[in-house]
Amino acid sequence: MPWIGLLSIAAVIALAAAPAQAGTGGASTGASSIAQVGGAIAFNPLRTAGATWYGPGFYGNQTACGQVLRPGTVGVAHRDLPCGTPVKFVYHGHYLVTRVIDRGPYAEGYDWDLTNGARKILGFSTSDRVRYAVPRAFARR
Repeated sequence: MPWIGLLSIAAVIALAAAPAQAGTGGASTGASSIAQVGGAIAFNPLRTAGATWYGPGFYGNQTACGQVLRPGTVGVAHRDLPCGTPVKFVYHGHYLVTRVIDRGPYAEGYDWDLTNGARKILGFSTSDRVRYAVPRAFARR
């Protein structure tokens, strides 16, 4: 039964390991480990909404979800989705799976506020329409 001891050690190491990409707000340019079904996140169909981006002037401040915003932080702000909710974005052939890390946007007519890091990954410039999807576990918003 030495394999039980090895499994126990592996479990302790896995639980103690820091979350992947903690410095980026848990962002991924591929599949995430949240709400996975069959190894990939089961997302609702893509929808379209207005997005803008934020960052300068807020760097060094804590987000509504408790992390410090930095120029390279990858995440998104949304008014209603819970902190940590993964969201998939598609913009001009680029895609990103990241998490809700803040509240916003506060600009009227927009549903999403991308961090500077997310903006760079998507090739996003100022404000535009993006395609997005939330996990099937969440109501379509």
